[in-house]
This record gives sequence, C-alpha cells and structure tokens, in this order.
Amino acid sequence: MKLVIFGLSISSSWGNGHATLWRGLCNALARRGHHVMFFERDVPYYAAHRDLTEIPGGALHLYTGWTELLPLAARHLADADVAIVTSYCPDGIQASDLVLDSPAKLRVFYDLDTPVTLARLAAGEPTTYIGPRGLADFDLVLSYTGGATLSELRTRLGARRTAPLYGSADPAVHRPTARVPHYRADLSYLGTYAEDRQNALSTLFIDPARNRPDLRFVIGGAQYPQSFPWTDNIFFVRHLPPVEHPAFYSSSRLTLNITRRAMAEMGYCPSGRLFEAAACGVPILSDAWEGLESFFTPGSEILVAGSSAEAVNAISLSDEELGRVSRAARERVLAEHTADQRAKDLEDALDAALAGDPARPSTVAMPLMEA
Repeated sequence: MKLVIFGLSISSSWGNGHATLWRGLCNALARRGHHVMFFERDVPYYAAHRDLTEIPGGALHLYTGWTELLPLAARHLADADVAIVTSYCPDGIQASDLVLDSPAKLRVFYDLDTPVTLARLAAGEPTTYIGPRGLADFDLVLSYTGGATLSELRTRLGARRTAPLYGSADPAVHRPTARVPHYRADLSYLGTYAEDRQNALSTLFIDPARNRPDLRFVIGGAQYPQSFPWTDNIFFVRHLPPVEHPAFYSSSRLTLNITRRAMAEMGYCPSGRLFEAAACGVPILSDAWEGLESFFTPGSEILVAGSSAEAVNAISLSDEELGRVSRAARERVLAEHTADQRAKDLEDALDAALAGDPARPSTVAMPLMEA
C-alpha cells in the first residue's frame, strides 16, 4: 500500500513522543512492502533538534506553509491507498479537509493523544487538529489509547469505526547494550517535563532520592524548569535522541514510567517508552492505571507503586529479583509489542475498513467545536 501521512513530526524526537513511534512503524511497514509519504511542517524547534532526514521505503516532505504543500500533497493523494491525519498535526484541520476530499481509498484519523483530545472537548476547548464536524467523515479512527476511549470517540466525536493502535518497540533499535557511566542509575526516568506528571514524579522519584541519598538517580528529557526540586543525587541528562535510549535504559538498574494524568484517568494508555525500556532489558517501575495488566503482568513483568515507600521497596529488590522481572517483560514485548506487530495491527484495521463492514451511525447531532 501507499500511505500518505500528515503528522506532527517524524524528523525530530525533541519534546514529543510521536516521532519515535512513527519511526518504528514506518520501518516495519517498509519491511512489509508498504510505502510511506510523511508530510511535516518545518518548524524551528524541531529543525534545531532534527535527528532523522529519510524514511526507509518512503519519503519525508518538510514544508514551511500549507499553500506551498498543496500541489505535491494532491499528487500523492491521487494514488494513495491510505491517507492519515494525526492529532497535533499543525495543519490538522486543513489536512483533514484535503484528505476527505481526496480520492484516497481510505481516509483515516490517528489520535495519538486521545485522552488530551477528549479532556479538551469536555472542557469546551477547541483543538487545532479536529474541525467542527469532529471525526464523522473519516472511514477509520485509530487511537493510541484503547478501552472506553474508543466508545468516547464514537459518541462524542462521531467516529464511525474505531480501533486501537498502541505504541511499540523496534527490536532493531531497542535492545540491551553496553552501559554508559554517565547514564548509570539505580533509578532512571526518561520523559519530557509535564506539570501533570510532577506529583507522581515527586512521589515515585524525588522522594525516594531524598530517602536514599546513597543511590544515584538520573532524569533524561527536555523542558525541565529551573525551579525543579533537584537533589544532590539526582543527575540530569538533557534531551536524549532515540539512538541514545538503549544505552540510557541499559545503564539503569531500574527505570520509572509515569503516565500523564489524562491518560491515566482514561486507562489502556501504554506509553511507547514502556515497551522500549522492556525491550532494552531494564526492569520497569510504573504508576498504576486501568488496563496495565493487558500489556504487562504486575509483579512478574512490571513493578507497580503508588507511594514513595513502595518505590523505595522496588529499588531495594535484589539484582536476581529485578532480573527476573526484566527478562519476563522483554519476552512479552518481543512476542506482542514490537513495531512489526503494530504494523500488522494497522494492516488488520485497514483491511477491516476496506472490507466495508456496516459503519456505526454518528450520534453527533450538532457541530462540536469552533474550528
């Protein structure tokens, strides 16, 4: 198939989780014989941290203005099998109009931020990537989050057909590697700063660091404010490109996952970094959220904590106990959560939509938001 995608970014992993997901998925799609044309607005903050310029088996098209993009986009859409618009695409509404008016066989919206989308809708706030008709005109709506959010996309945004498309790990990239001294950590955390993760980060990372001054704690990420409550045993690694993630994880005795509030409240929201870390052979400590057990078995494949004391207990486990958890998690990821498996999941969802099963009627009776 030929897939034409209008997305946030695949060229830069700085400050966003979309790029790493798309890279693994596009590599897997190429291995399965598909071709991806990815359109991305060329913005300064991503251009300054660009760490990818080519897509295997496809092409990356950077553009500075929507009008400039139109002729090339129209040519690719003319023979596209699948056209996809994603959440947080800077020109999402215009791209949706273009895709919906195109001759592409399947018109798809992929919401990689479904809980955020629904939270904004519930608060009466507009988004910059969904227009006033919601998602009613798309043949298929994919969601990074499963569970109840799929029903919400149908009842509140008019989606006719929905399917989950979760994050994944690319075993060619995410695998155990040699430890790097300056990444060495008894507990590590990799993630962009987010205010709605700060309480959990304080409970599961900062408080344990204060409780265990003899241990080394390492944060990797971007956008951390100067007011962040650092301690003498918390070390900071500014934004890490994806190529460094395996070394970062492999240098950790234990790594922490924290879920953004809106995603945790919705449930069934596995961060791609859960799968990446597990594939790198590091045991994971996570906050709790509904549906976690659908991806990893708590206690045997992943450790779960809701308090500082529970986090300290996890850090204090023996190397043997942590090794048992990490091996089980890696086996689970390689069996169920690879980029190749997600590419197959995408193929299955697209095939089902192409088969023309009766679509669910929209329950949306009025415009949802101002464009």
